[in-house]
Amino acid sequence: MTIFDVLTLIGGLCLFLFGMSVMGDALERRAGGKLKSLLGKLTGNRLKGLLTGLGVTSIIQSSSATTVMVVGFVNSNLMTLKQAIGVIMGANIGTTVTAWILSLGGISDDNIVLQLLKPMSFTPVLALFGIALYMFCKDTKKKDIGTILLGFAVLMFGMSIMTDAVSGLANVPEFQQLFIMFKNPVLGVLAGALLTAVIQSSSASVGILQALAVTGQVSFGAAIPIIMGQNIGTCITAILSSFGTNRNAKRAALVHLSFNVIGAVVWLSVFTIVDFIFAPALFDKSADMAGIAIAHSAFNILCTLLLLPMASLLEKLAYKLIPETKVPEKIVELDERLITTPAVALERCHNVVQEMAKHAVDSVKESFNCLWHYSAETENAVRELEDKTDHYEDIVATYLVKLSTVQINAADSAEAAMLLKAIGDFERISDHATNLADSAKEMSDKELAFSENATSELRKLTEAVSDILDLSIKAFVDNDVKSAIAIEPLEEVIDEMKENMRSEHILRLQQGSCSIEMGFVWSDILTNLERISDHCSNIAGCLIDSAANNLNLHESLRTVKQDNKHFDRLYNEYREKYIS
Repeated sequence: MTIFDVLTLIGGLCLFLFGMSVMGDALERRAGGKLKSLLGKLTGNRLKGLLTGLGVTSIIQSSSATTVMVVGFVNSNLMTLKQAIGVIMGANIGTTVTAWILSLGGISDDNIVLQLLKPMSFTPVLALFGIALYMFCKDTKKKDIGTILLGFAVLMFGMSIMTDAVSGLANVPEFQQLFIMFKNPVLGVLAGALLTAVIQSSSASVGILQALAVTGQVSFGAAIPIIMGQNIGTCITAILSSFGTNRNAKRAALVHLSFNVIGAVVWLSVFTIVDFIFAPALFDKSADMAGIAIAHSAFNILCTLLLLPMASLLEKLAYKLIPETKVPEKIVELDERLITTPAVALERCHNVVQEMAKHAVDSVKESFNCLWHYSAETENAVRELEDKTDHYEDIVATYLVKLSTVQINAADSAEAAMLLKAIGDFERISDHATNLADSAKEMSDKELAFSENATSELRKLTEAVSDILDLSIKAFVDNDVKSAIAIEPLEEVIDEMKENMRSEHILRLQQGSCSIEMGFVWSDILTNLERISDHCSNIAGCLIDSAANNLNLHESLRTVKQDNKHFDRLYNEYREKYIS
């Protein structure tokens, strides 16, 4: 083997790893919706968790990515440790799919049908389709599909280059001695663990082992311990991702490590005993690509069969090694680990904004209580809710900006834009609530009071504002366009009520039944209530835009109003309820 063969091997390895990375990232982007669906169905049922982990990892072709997501979910309280254990076990089985795909490269039969199954036979066609989709299509979905095909093509070309480069090692005595040394099971496990820890991908390290297997120098006796070690090495990614997380997330990473270590120790012991007592001829036989894929799958399935019934013991072990503390841990609302899966990160953002929306609405309703029956406690409650809303705006906006640095599809990009608009409106709603609380405090301090007519009018207006807030929450939480459309006619009725109430107030001033000082407070209250309804209208517009894939808010609202019998009917119903 010459220096040029070594350089070719390095080049092939680089292409292989790059192709795997590109393909995996594109698969994650395209599979985002499926991930949300799969993970949304999680329960405490071990089997469902196992199947979920298997399914997700089969889709994105990376157990490391799945376990990092799991750590992020546990850290964000989206998943319990009990649920995480099943998913982690399933991920170990799901990752074996890659080895089976790569093993197709080992087909050597002259039959034309079997030859067509070889990746290098159809990879050029996939590469051609991939580059066409990537270069000439503007649609993000088609570009991602093109990227997946290109990534797979680069991966397979890299595998082919590696295979050709190492073929000369078959006649190198030192290489033969190396794999004779790896027949020592402990050294094999250590070698597999170290290689996988360095490249942080068990699929990639198994692929490298399959490439080396074409030399005919890799026996099953050497390959099996290396495969066991690869499962341990892949845990490094989840362990690194658990730094800075809460104790439960650290436990999830520890479960991943303990599952693979215990599985390796148990089955390595069985392997050693069988080898010592029976010395099966299979262990001395040269492994091929398909044989390594079989060994990889068998080992992971056996580990799962062994430890799935003992999942609760793994959970207890994790709690024993990382015990609870008396100091309460801070809940991570938005975990940056989820950004690697944009669809899931956006789903989490949506949940947090829902919490923000509820705090904003509660702050307004508390401010109404302040207006009717002022107390320092109620005022403080309004301000605390406003502080929480400000906090949510800060973290969500920062998170969405970070998410924008990741390549996401058009649908996710539109949802991110909608959320950015919505959090601004919810934050302003809570600001107006504090303004109402300020007005209530001023009235209390100066001993001002509404007249009987003013009280009646204001109660009607606050009732209408409460209704528009409830509609906004329902529309946002349920992504209900029908409720969003119902918001705009009510907003127009609230505008009309405000103008009528201002006119009535001027009459009261002229009649001397209301003071000028009270008039300033009255004007502030009406303005804040009207502005709250404006922000509700903005939120409705965002939802209508999102449903119509349109970013022009004012155009969407005009469309809702123009020649719309439904709008006119709702407007008349609201007007009759609140004005007539």
